[in-house]
Amino acid sequence: MARPVTTEPALRRGSTAAVVAFLVLAVAGVFVAKWDPYFQKAFAVAAHHTLGASIVTGKSAAAPPVGWAAAVAYTVAYFKAIWVALVAGLVIGAGVQTLLPEEWLFRVLGRLGWSSAGVALAAAVPSMMCTCCSAPVAVSLAKKNVAPGAVLAYWIGNPVLNPATIIFMGFVLGWNWALLRIAMGLCLIAGAVWIGNRFGRSLDTERLKPPAPTADERPGRLKRFLTTLGRLVVGLVPEYIVIVGVLGAVRAWLFPAMSPALGHSAWLVLALAIAGTLFVIPTAGEIPIVQTLMGFGLGLAGAGTLMMTLPAISLPSMAMVSQGLSPRLLATVAAWVAVVGLLTGLVASLVL
Repeated sequence: MARPVTTEPALRRGSTAAVVAFLVLAVAGVFVAKWDPYFQKAFAVAAHHTLGASIVTGKSAAAPPVGWAAAVAYTVAYFKAIWVALVAGLVIGAGVQTLLPEEWLFRVLGRLGWSSAGVALAAAVPSMMCTCCSAPVAVSLAKKNVAPGAVLAYWIGNPVLNPATIIFMGFVLGWNWALLRIAMGLCLIAGAVWIGNRFGRSLDTERLKPPAPTADERPGRLKRFLTTLGRLVVGLVPEYIVIVGVLGAVRAWLFPAMSPALGHSAWLVLALAIAGTLFVIPTAGEIPIVQTLMGFGLGLAGAGTLMMTLPAISLPSMAMVSQGLSPRLLATVAAWVAVVGLLTGLVASLVL
């Protein structure tokens, strides 16, 4: 009888090496894309109390006219701000699919409950990605049978509870805004996890079963990593670029020219809840947007609504994550984000 090619200790050594490689890639990627630049930026923000001009309107009350020029300008500005983090997100996402043991992922993140979501949220907070840059990781987690609630906790927790963004918000808008962001952000994530877990219970139970053991694939691990990375790039990035361009082109429709009369109207708050849920911004981009629009007359209700909805999710990120989660689930989560945005605006108008 032929002897097996691999032994159990060899399999364990291969898995350990793969996990170490994943940790090195993840830490290095987040350090280069987030930790180091945000640490440097924090000092400038503390000194000047601003993050610069709004990516939507610049220093003006209105966005540029709808058209090709607006699309190109926004797309270039946006990707200039996020490309390093997007590369990190794609690399980490490929690592999730090829370097982390499936049995371990299922054991830690595969259960329909708050414990899996808590672990996912704990991983999200130090990642500090925007909603689009965390989307490749969310897709990869979903493809590895991670519970929907845990996927949503990671995906939404990244931008909403980003500690750098909260610190910047405290320096620019005030620490009362930062506390409001934390409180309402936790409510937003808890609701999204509940929605995801409820949805998960209606799935075919095969999707939430632990994966069957597979043969040792260590000789092809690097090839599988590069192949998966290529598939993520081809499958996610082109559509992402197109949607970002379209949103950039029509941002004057989503964010009308601000004035004191308009900025305190009730219908505007509802419109901003929808626009903020769909629009895409780089990490912490909501802060200069809110600061600029408030300078031209936006009221506290509208400002609070944008502060919560803009970073949480976006149309491009939902398009990417739809490769791992149901569009129906994502539509429900989007509606929840808009509702929490409205509640945040109401709270802001009452207590800030």
